[in-house]
Parts: sequence; C-alpha cells; structure tokens
Amino acid sequence: MAKGPDAFRTISEAADEVGVAPHVLRFWETRFSVIRPMKRAGGRRFYRPQDVALLKSLRVLLHDRGLSIREVQQLARVEGVRALVSRAESGPESVPEQVPAASVIVPEPAHLVAAPSPAPAPSGPDDEGLRRLAAARDDLIAVKRRLDALLST
Repeated sequence: MAKGPDAFRTISEAADEVGVAPHVLRFWETRFSVIRPMKRAGGRRFYRPQDVALLKSLRVLLHDRGLSIREVQQLARVEGVRALVSRAESGPESVPEQVPAASVIVPEPAHLVAAPSPAPAPSGPDDEGLRRLAAARDDLIAVKRRLDALLST
C-alpha cells in the first residue's frame, strides 16, 4: 500500500524516493545541519515531506550538478534552505561556478598581515550581512530546539 504525499517516511523509504542509499542520508545529516528528521525514542528516523524535498535538492546539487559539500554548505549558510531548493529545481545556470568569495573567510598568516590601517567609519549591515545574521539566528534556534528536545526526554 502506498503512503500519502503528507505521510512521514522511514529512512529507507526516503532514500528510495531521493535515489540514494540510507547511509548517504545519515552521512548528509552529519554534514548539513538543515537536515533534521524526527527521531523516535529508539533513534528511528522519520522524514517529513519537506525533509524529502530538501534531500532531493541536495542530491541534485551534489550528484547532478557536481557541487562539493562545502559549496552546498556555504550556499545554505549564505542564501538559506529555500534558495537551495529553488536552485535545484531551476536549471543549472542558476548555480554559480563558485560560491561568492565574501562568504568564505580565510585568515591571513600572521607574518603576512600588514600593519593595521585606520578603522573605517562604522556603517549598518548590508543585505548579505543581514542574510548571514538571519541564517545564524535560524541555526541557533534549531540548536535550541534540539537541546530542548534532548533535555525533555
């Protein structure tokens, strides 16, 4: 008997629907904090329809479009989960060759850093800064929910 479109899926059912092995879904959970299936007391995972849609989008971006895990993580951090889903649903031209450099912070070695220049006048956050703040807020809210769930059991 087939499940309805709003029914929760076990990990094997979600894996079949996404087109990957169950161990791949468990691995993705360790790499992408946006994947949060419901877990029962015994640790059994149940995926909501929106979880399966996100997993399908990740498969498209990682397997079909060839993006690296780090690139997809950065896209999720900078643009959010909805942007990942919309990029996967749209054509390959919507995925940039590289994630914008502004989202990657690489510290300079101490011996190469020049003397500090005077600090620029403070200004308000730009659109990208606001997106990054919103993403950080969402991540903190998700962590709080997980902690609350762990503490309540």
